[in-house]
Amino acid sequence: MSRLNANLKKLYAFSCLKMSLFPMAIITLFWKDQIGLNLTEILLLQGIFAVAMVIMEYPSGYLSDRMGYKKALNYASLLGVVGWGLYTIAETFAGVLIAEIFLGISFSFISGADNALLFESVKGTEDEAAYPRLEGRMSGCGQIGEACGAIFAGLLYDAAPLLPFFIQVGVWALAFLLTCTFREPERQIEHPTSHLKEAARSTRYALVENKRLRYTILLNLVLGLASFYPVWLIQPYMQDGCVPLAWFGPIWAIANLSVALFALVSHRSHLVLGDKRMVLLFAILVIVGYLGLGLSGGMWGFVFYYLLTSMRGLRGPMMLNHAQREIPSANRAGILSLQSLCFRLGFVCTGPLIGILADAVGVQQTFLWLATAFGVVLPPVIWLFERQLPAVAND
Repeated sequence: MSRLNANLKKLYAFSCLKMSLFPMAIITLFWKDQIGLNLTEILLLQGIFAVAMVIMEYPSGYLSDRMGYKKALNYASLLGVVGWGLYTIAETFAGVLIAEIFLGISFSFISGADNALLFESVKGTEDEAAYPRLEGRMSGCGQIGEACGAIFAGLLYDAAPLLPFFIQVGVWALAFLLTCTFREPERQIEHPTSHLKEAARSTRYALVENKRLRYTILLNLVLGLASFYPVWLIQPYMQDGCVPLAWFGPIWAIANLSVALFALVSHRSHLVLGDKRMVLLFAILVIVGYLGLGLSGGMWGFVFYYLLTSMRGLRGPMMLNHAQREIPSANRAGILSLQSLCFRLGFVCTGPLIGILADAVGVQQTFLWLATAFGVVLPPVIWLFERQLPAVAND
């Protein structure tokens, strides 16, 4: 078990590296100013990125359960090197698209595998009960990594637009060296006669048979979308508000530090507030955050974005813990990837429409429309989730 415990610190480091996205704080500006894309094309691009993840999301998770989490993370790191390398030579929408497809496949191999490796590394030990706290730490390390990558992004971009992308290639090379040192936990690995039937069986279990897991996935989908749309809209929103370019990196860094901070306190907040009040808090942060972005505007309107990043940090460990408790070990990475697949499909169906709306009425007005939409969607989804909570408590 001491060898498996070594996975914990390595997973924290890997989470930090995978989220040290130096181009992220300026990538929308790069797409607009260097490649010449509009907001509709940008959200379409991210929709296609999501399609690449949709195609590979569940298969990669299923493969991770069979070939091992270490190999899956090795492949993810190598694909990351290729994807960011292609960005350094991209000049058109097609060039960026190819790079995004490689990155989409890379992140699909990570999705579920790192969380499953963390859970399986502590399963059966005294640390198993502390899994939500460990998950919060891993998420926090990722957000700290993204904050560190973002803080000087504006200055790097101003010096040379491609410099953040060259640095990113090096980051993923380091990630590959790290994943090679992971220890694979011993666990029951199923070898079904038909992989398609086994995949269909676990999908049916997650989305049909297990109501707790189904409504956990549904609530996680809606809250995930609520925190994801602003990632692509906040940069043009700040540009419209005349926020100086040098501020973009620090603003992005603070946003990710807020995710890290609230991920670290998520477990303790959950113990104090309980499930129902935590979920109510999520809904309040979403509605107030979008209303603030839509009504304020100007130089300091972006401050309301931090309400959404705070919700993202609080949500992750709590919702993952609810899901992990319902997933059998043999299909853990696969079903976690299925949860991510549902999120990606949700974005594929809605993201390009949000981009069209933003081009038509402006980013600020789009935030008001999103506040209204989430105000309508969240109450019934929360009600469905909370219906299952008494059964969970009885168990």
